[in-house]
Amino acid sequence: MKTPDSPPSDDSEPPEKRTGLKRLFLAAGYSLHGLGSALKHESAFRTEVALGAVLMIIAAVLPIDLLSKALLFSAVFLVLIVELLNSSLEWVVDYISLQRHPFAKRAKDMASAAVFMSLLNCGMIWVLVLVHNRPQWCPWY
Repeated sequence: MKTPDSPPSDDSEPPEKRTGLKRLFLAAGYSLHGLGSALKHESAFRTEVALGAVLMIIAAVLPIDLLSKALLFSAVFLVLIVELLNSSLEWVVDYISLQRHPFAKRAKDMASAAVFMSLLNCGMIWVLVLVHNRPQWCPWY
């Protein structure tokens, strides 16, 4: 059944026939659709994307080595990845049942804890990289 939020599909061939470049393009389409859905329906993801964009711009202009920039970018991307997984788990749990159940709460709380841990990880990496590289970017050091 097609809905307005259904991913793009090519129903002319069964899934097992989709190989090579065609499969790659379809997978990219599904991924882009997932990002679009997250941006449209998940305010936490939109907030993290906005903050992440600011942090990545800062990381790009800081006079630090390439490996340090890669660590800063990776920490931000990890937050976004975990948030996407958290959101998808919450949607699946809600799809199965909107009734309150202790197992559903536990699953959602654990996914939320994963996001929290990724945010702590991001903050820790940013602090450590900036402190480690302080002589390069801090004019008053």
